[in-house]
Amino acid sequence: MIHYLTYAEIDKQKWDNCISSSFNGIIYAYSWYLDIVCPGWEALVENDYERIFPLTAGKKGGINYLFQPVFTQQLGVFSKNKLSEDIIEAFIAKIPAKYKFAEINLNTFNKPDSSKHNVTPKHTYELDLIASYETLYRNYSENTKRNIKQALHSNLSVSKNITTGQIIEIFRKNKGKEIRTLKEKDYNTFKKLISICLYKNIAYLWGVKTKDNKLCAGAIFVESNKKVIFLFSATNSEAKSNGAMSFLIDSLIKENSQHNLTLDFEGSNNPNLARFYKSFGSKECIYFQYKKNDLPWVLSISVTFIKWIRKLFF
Repeated sequence: MIHYLTYAEIDKQKWDNCISSSFNGIIYAYSWYLDIVCPGWEALVENDYERIFPLTAGKKGGINYLFQPVFTQQLGVFSKNKLSEDIIEAFIAKIPAKYKFAEINLNTFNKPDSSKHNVTPKHTYELDLIASYETLYRNYSENTKRNIKQALHSNLSVSKNITTGQIIEIFRKNKGKEIRTLKEKDYNTFKKLISICLYKNIAYLWGVKTKDNKLCAGAIFVESNKKVIFLFSATNSEAKSNGAMSFLIDSLIKENSQHNLTLDFEGSNNPNLARFYKSFGSKECIYFQYKKNDLPWVLSISVTFIKWIRKLFF
């Protein structure tokens, strides 16, 4: 039987045990991760934490809704046993009616009935690292191989002695200027998140330095459940021409090759980023965004209008 639990009712030890033993467990779903990105989250739990579904809840203007927290690509149903479409449907049916609006991402092992729900396919890219580095390298695109050679020719070097702040600083001065949805509170949330990951010894902070010892690129990877996730990255203008990010990812692949790990590039629906991720020989994986809108028609129109305005002007 599936039960709805408020935050105070969740047994976090049993919750985390379920995630760690789930065949589709992922770092985003651990209780400590959810506590940071969505304080007060709620849950659907089957029997004695046999299967679980985090409800990342918010409330504005008296309206309860479900949203996808920042730095959290996938959630949905997690299970110690095989999942079927019927099981996914049973959990969706148990989402409390108080949530009038929802936009949440399920995980790659959750296949909802698209004829019953408003679901949108999204893309991530994964690379199995069990093979030898030589085998993995052969599957790189010619452009990626050229970028790596360019990095070596430019005398770039990988550094593992960098901080979250340094990587964020590069990001904010470059790509971050274009992303208005990331607010100061989001950067603070991210710093807290990576601090906990470093404490748990599950985060890699890698950077690329030029021959003048200046940091031009950086990336943060987190490891859990036999998966390494490319969680965050940053490059400056120099890195766009010297192959720094290709060099960094290649270095990570080289170090982790022949390990029972999967590198998850965490996206993207952006064609250019997708092409970059695929250039390392990764395979496309589909997950679904589930949407629900039971708002009164006036509020529903308002929500749609606000989203349209944001896309048009921001």
